[in-house]
Amino acid sequence: MRASMKATALAHPNIALVKYWGKRDDALILPHQSSLSLTLSPMSVTTTVEFGASADQVEINGHAAKGSERDRVLRVLEAVKAEAGGALGPARMVSRGDFPAAAGLASSAAGFAALAVAARAAAGLPADPQAASLLARLGSGSACRSIQGGFCEWRRGERDDGADSFAVQRFAEGHWPELRMVVAILNREEKAVKSRDGMKLTVETSPYYAAWAKDAEAEIPRAVELIQRKDLEGLGALSERNAWRMHATAFAADPPLSYMHPSTLGLIEHLREQRKKGTPVWFTLDAGPNPVLLTDAAHEVAAEALARACGAVDVVRCVPGGDAVLKSEHLF
Repeated sequence: MRASMKATALAHPNIALVKYWGKRDDALILPHQSSLSLTLSPMSVTTTVEFGASADQVEINGHAAKGSERDRVLRVLEAVKAEAGGALGPARMVSRGDFPAAAGLASSAAGFAALAVAARAAAGLPADPQAASLLARLGSGSACRSIQGGFCEWRRGERDDGADSFAVQRFAEGHWPELRMVVAILNREEKAVKSRDGMKLTVETSPYYAAWAKDAEAEIPRAVELIQRKDLEGLGALSERNAWRMHATAFAADPPLSYMHPSTLGLIEHLREQRKKGTPVWFTLDAGPNPVLLTDAAHEVAAEALARACGAVDVVRCVPGGDAVLKSEHLF
């Protein structure tokens, strides 16, 4: 067996400051609008891929993947085989994350980014961030933003085949070293409605959806300017505004869809009071109950204390994360 037929990669999740919510093409996972995210470290997913196995095997966090979860992984692996153009045979994939899955913390983003990088390397394909981003998108839309570190923009694209819908790095992880994201884990349980199902329901039934997509697209250049200036207050306000508007579209779906728990709202309301007292801390919230607090290095301890006071069962302090990378140690 060629040495290149087995590879392992580590990738970090990302949190979108301008959200992705809704597909214009479900099969290719093409978004209605662009989005912009920050890669988070130290949370990560590590994935090992080996071609030439006796049969396709997919293991995620110690369990054999089934149904759509398995199908999504195999779809990415089949795309790699097609690009490599060789008889690579069945594949074995083992993936492990160090933070809760399906809890609104972008575990699938990190997982499919790691899968894309590992699978391309195992197939002998050259390192290529754009190609890896396009590949990761086939498994999970937000995964295309976890191929590179720092702030990444997933460009909506215009082509029907999705060839121009991938993420590009706008600022590397070292651009804003004082920035901090504090993950407040209020609930570790898997959410009742997965993001892809929630998006579909929202796009098809929410009367607010068209306005949301237009507004979110317009926020991208504003966010980029604020990040360039390292304007924490401005970026915090924008991230909160965008998160509220995304969740508002879901609230207006039929039937209504809410990813927030009472503790989520309690923490969010508490942040407003703390800002009045001089603590610079804002929130963003993906499709789950666990807010991510945006602050700076001087106030991350205070942000953690706020989260715990509002019921967080765990808190992870994050700094801007780096690129998905290959590792020498394999999971099997």
